[in-house]
Amino acid sequence: MSKDIILTGDRPTGPLHIGHLVGALRRRVEMQNSGQYKTFVMIADAQALTDNADNPEKVRENVLQVALDNLAVGIDPAKANIFIQSQIPELTELTFYYMNLVTVARLQRNPTVKSEIADKKEKFGVSVPAGFLLYPISQAADITAFDATVVPVGEDQMPVIEQTREIVHKFNSVYGETLIVPKGILEENENARRLVGTDGNAKMGKSLGNVINLGDSADEIAAKVKTMFTDPLHLRVEDPGNTKDNPVFIYLSVFATPEHFAAFLPEYKNYAELAAHYERGGLGDVKVKKFLNEVLQVTLKPIRERREEFAKDPGAVMEILRQGTIAAREVAAATTDRVKRAMKLDYFG
Repeated sequence: MSKDIILTGDRPTGPLHIGHLVGALRRRVEMQNSGQYKTFVMIADAQALTDNADNPEKVRENVLQVALDNLAVGIDPAKANIFIQSQIPELTELTFYYMNLVTVARLQRNPTVKSEIADKKEKFGVSVPAGFLLYPISQAADITAFDATVVPVGEDQMPVIEQTREIVHKFNSVYGETLIVPKGILEENENARRLVGTDGNAKMGKSLGNVINLGDSADEIAAKVKTMFTDPLHLRVEDPGNTKDNPVFIYLSVFATPEHFAAFLPEYKNYAELAAHYERGGLGDVKVKKFLNEVLQVTLKPIRERREEFAKDPGAVMEILRQGTIAAREVAAATTDRVKRAMKLDYFG
């Protein structure tokens, strides 16, 4: 029985944070360990250059950091194939072929593209790189190169998966059944799909100063939790509080388990009981933040310790990437050959 194939990955623009952990990393490790999937993890350095073309050193340095984060959370090179995007030229070749299957108007309507361009207006003004417009085509190449059937994504990336499906359908209708139609899957917990920043901002980012990184020290985690936004109208302990738009409670809904309550806050059985108390009044923010800190400390400590161990031998980590890239390129090359045969571009075969 053949396994489903997963393609997932990260842009190396900085170290990964807890938003990545709950939005993608935990799921990919679970799927890797289930034995039901063949897993490809891509470090998307070429895509990262789209808005970092003037700072290639930043991208280069963060390739290792992203690899460390993936290994630290449990990506196992014996079970998953972790590789560097730019070292597989077949991905660029497939992007070139797929460009003819998509109109400019369709790309401009893609919600993910529109959002990305809007986010970068401050940096680029009207001179937005064409790479942003072509991003869905590039991602379609990444997904189809490995015959991925399943792509775990955040909610904001679902339009890209839909565009990939359109490209695959178009290719197969023109050239014959050649490519696999993928499906995107979302994290079940809605709060985990796009974890808010510690300041309540809908976007978590290093440049915004509202992230908790996977490699943060215990003291850094404690300091960040202490300064997290809560409900601005919850001025006194006895005041009823809002949990829906409260970053502390959003984080607890994602990270806190019954075991955490039993260990650190036994007067409550679960998140629902804690949230209900806060909403009716009589529960202070300090107590809730103390609990969140304890939850994050025990969650991130083993990740941080594994990360530190892998970081002691960066050469070994780069060798994992080298071997993974060699294996991934073999798969992408076979797909590209299949695509070229379907397009009647196999002149010397």
